[in-house]
Amino acid sequence: MAIFYRPEDGAAADFIPFYWDGAYHLFYLKDYRDAETHGEGTPWWHLVTRDFVRFDDWGEALPRGAVDAQDLWVFTGSVIEQKGTFQIYYTGHNSHFKEKDMPVQAVLRATSTDLRSWKKDGEFRFFAPPDHYEPDDWRDPYVFWNEKAGEYWMLLAARKRTGPGRNRGLIALATSHDLRAWEVRAPFWAPDEYYTHECPDLFRMGDWWYLVYSTFSERFVTHYRISRGLAGPWLAPANDTFDGRAYYAAKTAGYGRRRFIFGWLPSREGEKDDGGWQWGGELVVHEIIQEADGTLSVRAPDSVLAPFINPTALSPISLLGDWRIVGNIFTARAVGRFSALACGVMPDECLIETTLRCQPGLLGCGMLLRASDDLERYYMVRLEPAGNRLVIDRWPRSGDQPFMLERPLAIRPGQPITLRLLVSGSNLVVYANDKIALSCRIYDHRQGNLGLFVTEGEATFLGVTIKTR
Repeated sequence: MAIFYRPEDGAAADFIPFYWDGAYHLFYLKDYRDAETHGEGTPWWHLVTRDFVRFDDWGEALPRGAVDAQDLWVFTGSVIEQKGTFQIYYTGHNSHFKEKDMPVQAVLRATSTDLRSWKKDGEFRFFAPPDHYEPDDWRDPYVFWNEKAGEYWMLLAARKRTGPGRNRGLIALATSHDLRAWEVRAPFWAPDEYYTHECPDLFRMGDWWYLVYSTFSERFVTHYRISRGLAGPWLAPANDTFDGRAYYAAKTAGYGRRRFIFGWLPSREGEKDDGGWQWGGELVVHEIIQEADGTLSVRAPDSVLAPFINPTALSPISLLGDWRIVGNIFTARAVGRFSALACGVMPDECLIETTLRCQPGLLGCGMLLRASDDLERYYMVRLEPAGNRLVIDRWPRSGDQPFMLERPLAIRPGQPITLRLLVSGSNLVVYANDKIALSCRIYDHRQGNLGLFVTEGEATFLGVTIKTR
């Protein structure tokens, strides 16, 4: 069982989820990261799961094409079923075509009758119309049946041919009555805001439609917009993301009122905290929750939390400041100072949970992860009431550059904040109040203690637990 799935012989990127007959079929782009041994390009791989913990590996779904084929890189797309036939629309990418003045990207097609064996359709090629769109950005097709219009719609990540380079990105629209002949229409959404809108995804929940896409021009992140109808307007909520920098190209699938979002936590070069972010990594799944106002929040799937049933005994020791310990309740009055408490050794893989109450005037509080006995090294999950944010930090840092990843989080004095931390190897995902998620890599410190801290103020930790599988 893998809490954060990754293939043993590479990295996983751009998951394409498809729910069918009670199971989630997760297609993904497999990067071997070893072109010398495995060759150039990326195939689609296929996993099947019902709980996001146990995975049945169905192997390669769409192999890479030859070096002179359109689909040397089999990039992102979508899956749809029509009258017993499953169809994949995917991106065929070949960067070598640029030198030959040929379109680098095209939409291609494959079919199957059982979801397991796929046949590429060698006659299907769908290119960007050159009079309006750049030929090398025509990818990530998302195909769905538009019941109201009585036709199939395809959304694509595309770019206009003219305008400021950073602002040409749009989501193109093509329509079809038979899933073979496609007509390009006016753009589905063209806000002149991003370089491009990667991996578009669309779903309806209740009275709202949700448009999901990922960007890299402003920041690497997956966004969403909301609308009452497909014609828009597509409105930006105050917090328009599902996670932070370390969660990308996320797409959704579900059934009934339950929906999940599937993204990847990128690895870093050299497996170092200061290494550059890489393309691909491990699978991270969040459950999407619709709030009363139509906005979305996320929480950990119950099935991912369920295997953590073995509690680890705590051995609290005050390291700095004065702590009041009553059973499993820990309080520090750290007025004008920093206070820290060690709770015992952290397992390499574990679920950590607690509920905090912050008193008025508190500067910050939270948890120390893999902390050394002398507090000379640790990771820090920090609540900052004044800034209303959740932060992941570390010590020591490299020079004066912060390690911080952050998400907005409303923190009110006296109101409880529940934290759930899923840790496995270098993977860390933090959930706050079953609404906010923040994923991160923690490479440099491989072992140490769980700790609690309070900075300049008072806070109480209620029911701190560490559980393993």
